[in-house]
Formats: sequence, C-alpha cells, structure tokens
Amino acid sequence: MGHGTNRVEDMASPNNGTTAPATANARETIMEIHSVCLPPKKTAFQKLKKRFGDVFFPDDPLERFRNQTWRNRVILGLQSLFPIFTWGSQYDLKLLRSDVVSGLTIASLAIPQGISYAKLANLPPIVGLCKYQSSSPNWTINSSFVPPLIYSVLGSSKHLAVGPVSIASLVMGSMLSESVSPTQDSILYLKLAFTSTFFAGLFQASLGLLRLGFVIDFLSKPTLIGFTAGAAVIVSLQQLKGLLGIVHFTGKMQFIPVMSSVFSHRSEWSWETILMGLGFLAILLTTRHISMRKPKLFWISAASPLASVVISTLLVFLIRNKTHAISFIGHLPKGLNPPSSNMLYFSGTHLALAIKTGSFSRSAVNYNAGAKTAVSNIVMASAVLVTLLFLMPLFYYTPNLILAAIILTAVIGLIDYQAAYKLWKVDKFDFFTCMCSFFGVLLVSVPLGLAIAVGVSVLKILLHVTRPNTLEFGNIQGTQIYQSVKRYREASRIPGFLILAVESPIYFANSTYLQERILRWTREEEARIKENNGSTLKCIILDMTAVSSIDTNGIEALFELRRRLEKQSLQLVLVNPVGSVMEKLHKSKIIESLGLSGLYLTVGEAVADLSSTWKAHGQP
Repeated sequence: MGHGTNRVEDMASPNNGTTAPATANARETIMEIHSVCLPPKKTAFQKLKKRFGDVFFPDDPLERFRNQTWRNRVILGLQSLFPIFTWGSQYDLKLLRSDVVSGLTIASLAIPQGISYAKLANLPPIVGLCKYQSSSPNWTINSSFVPPLIYSVLGSSKHLAVGPVSIASLVMGSMLSESVSPTQDSILYLKLAFTSTFFAGLFQASLGLLRLGFVIDFLSKPTLIGFTAGAAVIVSLQQLKGLLGIVHFTGKMQFIPVMSSVFSHRSEWSWETILMGLGFLAILLTTRHISMRKPKLFWISAASPLASVVISTLLVFLIRNKTHAISFIGHLPKGLNPPSSNMLYFSGTHLALAIKTGSFSRSAVNYNAGAKTAVSNIVMASAVLVTLLFLMPLFYYTPNLILAAIILTAVIGLIDYQAAYKLWKVDKFDFFTCMCSFFGVLLVSVPLGLAIAVGVSVLKILLHVTRPNTLEFGNIQGTQIYQSVKRYREASRIPGFLILAVESPIYFANSTYLQERILRWTREEEARIKENNGSTLKCIILDMTAVSSIDTNGIEALFELRRRLEKQSLQLVLVNPVGSVMEKLHKSKIIESLGLSGLYLTVGEAVADLSSTWKAHGQP
C-alpha cells in the first residue's frame, strides 16, 4: 500500500450497541492511507544476538561500563562483584553508630530464632547459630555466623539480615526426615543437611551467573502466597509439641497426622508447660503488634525474643527442683570448629535427596533499626560469635516451649490473608492457584504441595497460550477509535465488516484454535445479520496489534483462513502487524496473496479505504 488520499465517507454512527446505517450522519472527509513498512534489515546473527540479550540480560548489566575508561571499568567491575567497594570508601562513624545499634538489635532476634529454626529442621539447636560437632572432630555447619560475614562483602542490600529461615528449615527437615531418621541415623541426617545447604547455594549461584533467574518466575505470586501460608500453618502445628509438652510426637508434617498425634497424646500434656508457653506467646504477639502499629517502637518486638529466652530460662532454673514437667534444651557446646568441606555427602543412595531443596523477619527488623550498610551483618555475626565462645552454657535451662513460641510469632506474619482476599476479588483463577498451593502443603506434603501449585500455574499459562482471547471491535462515534463492542456500549459495528482482534502470539499451539474461532465469529455475524436484515458481510478485518510474534504454523493458518473465507466470498484484511510478524508475512508471500487492499496500518484506514472502493464500484 502506498501513501495517498481517498475521498471517503465517515463511518462513525450513533451508538446503542447496534449496527449503524452506512449513510447515517455521513460527511465527506479526506483520509490519508499509510503504508505498512517492513522493519530494518538485520542479519540472522544480529537477530539472535538481540534475542539472546532480551532473554538473558533484560536489565542490560553492561550498560554502566559503556563509554568508560579501562580504570573506571575495573572499579565498576569490582563494585559489581564486591558491593563493599561501593560504600566502603564513604563509611564514617555516623554510619557505624547506626549499624552497631541495628546489628545488636537483629542479633537479639537472630540468636533465639537460629536455635528455634534448627529444631524445626530436626537438627541440634546449636546448628542454628554456628556449628554442630559430631564424632568427626573437624565437621561443623555454620548458619548464623559465617553467612552474614560473607554477605557483608558480596551482598548488595543494606537491610538484608542473613541467617536461617523457618520455611527453608521446614522444607529441608520434612524432605530429609521422610527418608532418613534424624534420631536413629543422626550422622547421615546431618551430612545430608549439610550437603543440601551446599547444593542450595550452588544452584542459587548458578542461576545468578547464568542469568537464569526467569526460571523462578514460574513460581507465581499466588503460588507463593498459598505455599508460604500453608508452610506457616505446618510450622505452627509442629510447635504444639513444645507448647503442650508432648514427648512422643509424630514425625509427619501433614495437618491430619499432626492433629491426630496432638489429641492421641493428651496424657502427655503438661499444664505447667501450657501455662508458661501461652503466657510468653501472648507477650511476643503483643510486642509484635505494637511494633507493627508503631514502627518507631520496633525495638520492642526485636528485643522480646531474647528477653523471653532470658526470663524463661531463669524461671526454669529457679523451679528446676520443684517440677520436671518443663523440658529444656540441655547442654550446648561452646567454641568454634574449623570448616569441614570434606564431609560433604557426594555419593551414596541419598545424594539425589540432598540435591532436591533471606530471612523476612530479621530483614524487616534490620530496616526499622536503621541499618545503613551491610556492616550491620558483621555486628550481628560478632554478637553471635561472642555468644558461641562464652554464653552457650547459659542456654542449658532454656525451655523448649519458648523456642516454639518464638517460631509461632515469627511465622504468623507469613499468613497473608489480605493478599488471598485480594486475589479472590481480582482473579478467581489466581485464588484457585493459591488455594491449591495452600491445601497441597497442608494436606499432602510441602514439596508436593508446591509442585501442585506450579502445575496449576503452568496450566494457566497453557490455557492462555492455546486458547487466546479474541474480541469483536466497533467504532466509537465521532472518532477513528475501534474498541470492543462488549466493553464499550458506544462502540458500533460497521455494516459489511467484521472487525476482530487477537490478543496473543499466533503459535503452533493456538493456530488451529484461532482459525476455527474466527470462522465461528464469521458464522455468528452472518446469522446476526440475517436475523436483523442487515447489510451483507463482505470483509473480515483482523487487528494484529497485539500479536507479538508468529511462527510457520500461524502463517499456514492465515493462508488456510484466507482460502476458506474466499470460498464464502469474504475478504481477509490484516491490520498493523508488528515488525517481526510483518517480516515473516512478507517472506511467506501471504501479503501478495492478500492483494493491494489486504494490509493496512489502522482499522480506521482499512474501513475508510475499502468502503470508498466499494462505493466507487457501485457496491452497496
């Protein structure tokens, strides 16, 4: 199509959702018909390079290195790999003062949480802080001490507090305990736990280095909301053992076995444990609520776990000779051991199990505490180090009930019922995905629950791809705007035209469906015209503005659609194909088969030009 002008009639008409007469309120206008251009020519290598960059480097990480000297590039490279070089040169005493306060604050939370989360993963409590020393003298697991030090050098967030987390502890504990008993085969269990954390770090580093983070996008927000809430409920139910004082408790994680175990062991319930546990739980929840309502009082909730540990430990110590109903941690070794990479489990039947696997609450506290840089993690690690070297014996009489109360307080915030309600209001299918994830975790298992939710999310993607949306367009009176006749009541159908829009790429997975759906639109329109004694249908206009790409199956479907419409004396017209689609249509020769009046830049130009052509040939 070349540039030019045509003397045409304006097809805008009064709207009431019905077809307007072709001559209603017609007025003479001059409309310029624009050509649809091909994109600039590129070699196959250039196209592949651009596509590769768009897929793996959407943020263009090398942009900051352009137009820089070699010296500046080296500096920028070091800052990218080691963010400490970005803020280290500007560090001063004012920043140090804020980081010390925030570091000590998060340490008061990290120490009791670390011990609690270790028990959640069926590991000795000491593992949550730094180490577990087995019969092998050179084997330790580091969690709350070494990682913060590494992150302070390599991490980019100034607020992220690194350490054990409840959900990760639950996932690892539930998966490993299904195959290996943490009590009967404790050494193997610990080796697998150590190896699982190694592979988790290896996978995360690989995803980052290979720019494969988009893989995580398959975990949609509804999936994560449901999974996190379900896992939080499971974590909470597991704490009933500590809050009720039950000795014999199920090793299963599902809702029904846990509740069955709770009520089948009523004889083991300890009123002293229940009274003290509920009391401290109420205190922790109250301080959490205060801090949420008044963020300036963040230190209350941050300090309450450690304060509760201290107070409960003193209480148990004072009444140790009067009652033995309250269980406590017992002996915890102090000091540090060297790392033990030689104890990683890289062989045997359980290797696959180990391969299969930051912290929200601490990061929120770190932010509210006024952390200015990652030095706050160094301060926290230093506080943990002091605790490991000198204070571990003080935790001997720490009751298990306080650890359960701390975990409950930490995970209750992960149940985001407001987000679930919003999903229900906005997108019912997303809410369904969320519920699949939630009940899958709650009733089946943590990994299978997550797998079910991911499967539902993938199903949603497949439905959108294989069954894309198609719309019928009409003209909005007094404009050259064409929109959905169902969405806009003022949009009127144009006599002789069926204007459709496809809202997806046209691929092998949906090309047949789209062809059949467009033919169905055509039959329905002809039936409507016959029922209303309207003007004969002459042309099908396909608005391809939203068709971002097309493959050979899609092109073949357009060829077949054109052929079948021609048999019915109907013309197929394409409007506004994007650059890559236009290039493929041109190479496939479909543009030639459509003819000179088969391709337009806008729907308005197509309607105006074709209407004037019909009028010039004396067609009604």
